[in-house]
Amino acid sequence: MAVTESAPAALSAAHEGILRRQSLRESAARTYARSLPIVPVRARGLTIEGADGRRYLDCLSGAGTLALGHNHPVVLEAIKKVLDSGAPLHVLDLATPVKDAFITELFATLPKQFAEGARIQFCGPAGTDAVEAALKLVRTATGRTGLLAFTGAYHGMTAGALDASGGATDVRVTRLPFPQNYRCPFGVGGGRGAELGARWTENLLDDPKGGVPKPAGMILEPVQGEGGVLPAPDDWLRRMREITAERSIPLIADEVQTGVGRTGTFWAVEHSGIVPDVMVLSKAIGGSLPLAVIVYRSELDAWEPGAHAGTFRGNQLAMAAGAATLAFVRENRLADRAATLGARMLGRLQGLAAAHPFMGDVRGRGLMIGVEIVDPEASDALVPPPAPDLAAAVQQECLNRGLIVELGGRQAGVVRLLPPLTITDEQAMAVLERFADALAAAERSAKGRADSRQPH
Repeated sequence: MAVTESAPAALSAAHEGILRRQSLRESAARTYARSLPIVPVRARGLTIEGADGRRYLDCLSGAGTLALGHNHPVVLEAIKKVLDSGAPLHVLDLATPVKDAFITELFATLPKQFAEGARIQFCGPAGTDAVEAALKLVRTATGRTGLLAFTGAYHGMTAGALDASGGATDVRVTRLPFPQNYRCPFGVGGGRGAELGARWTENLLDDPKGGVPKPAGMILEPVQGEGGVLPAPDDWLRRMREITAERSIPLIADEVQTGVGRTGTFWAVEHSGIVPDVMVLSKAIGGSLPLAVIVYRSELDAWEPGAHAGTFRGNQLAMAAGAATLAFVRENRLADRAATLGARMLGRLQGLAAAHPFMGDVRGRGLMIGVEIVDPEASDALVPPPAPDLAAAVQQECLNRGLIVELGGRQAGVVRLLPPLTITDEQAMAVLERFADALAAAERSAKGRADSRQPH
């Protein structure tokens, strides 16, 4: 009698085979696949099912792309409608009813003062392409080349976007301190750090011997995501807006990850009430499909025809999915929901931190939450150093419990939670319970290793 391989064993073999072939054939630059060795085959909402039959709660959400989670019905219906209509899928930058509907919906969500008279440029397909377009736009409009950016920033992986990000050394980019309380760059914390950062910026720009010519623009994230989930203080953002406006320096707000309700307002700049000159938008605006745009004041529209282009800027399926997503978030007030549920989750995590010294700081805005993992015994410093190995262990323990989270921060020591805006109260509690279990397990393992190194 032939022996039939069990279904779970067959699933596991297929899963392992796909991962093995990936490691042999894909670039060494792959990232998420290294810390998340799963093979998604089905997904809906917060849940992913892997090829091995395991189910996961996804708090990565495509790095913030999936505002409505996986395969939301309104997104699927919008895509199906375009496919069934016979509409062209590739149109370069030609006008179409789908594109017109997307722009109309997008402009309806933008701050009114900004949307009136604004212009839009489709860049596609990724957020980094939109950053490149924004930098080119302000340089063209001002005739200047320099750029003001911030420590810890992340704006993408193309050359210009990398220059504006935290680890770059481009001499055309002047690096300014991004305010944060837990690891204040001035060592003072609180509002004082933000105020000192604003004064630093003013003095640098106004000092004729400061070595910083008047720049083409300033680019900032209202909440630094990859930088460790660092919300910019509202007062500081208003100061940056005043400083740039008084000196005719265009202000670029990178809302690639913070946009579409993620932080508790539709766009993160709305928390402070500022109106930037340029907004960089991607991720969630495409409803899970590739789409990137910049929206900017019409006074900056100094481009000649063809000055910025891109073959795949006319993605009709992404525009349809994006319009449906924007409308659903707006009509169902999911930004308000993100603010309420995010505050509740943040409070629970802060309560958890009281019993776990390895949780150095809990911070965030809306459903963009970060937990900084530290080693409280490694130094006598006032602020403990990051513990990236322990953070990686927490991530692995989360995965073992069916919870997908991401790491970020200066030394990958911040566990990041980016659940979809459609997450239910019950799902949120399940996420927190699994995270608490994972944290305790990682701490036990770390303590066991430390004890084993002690002399007996």
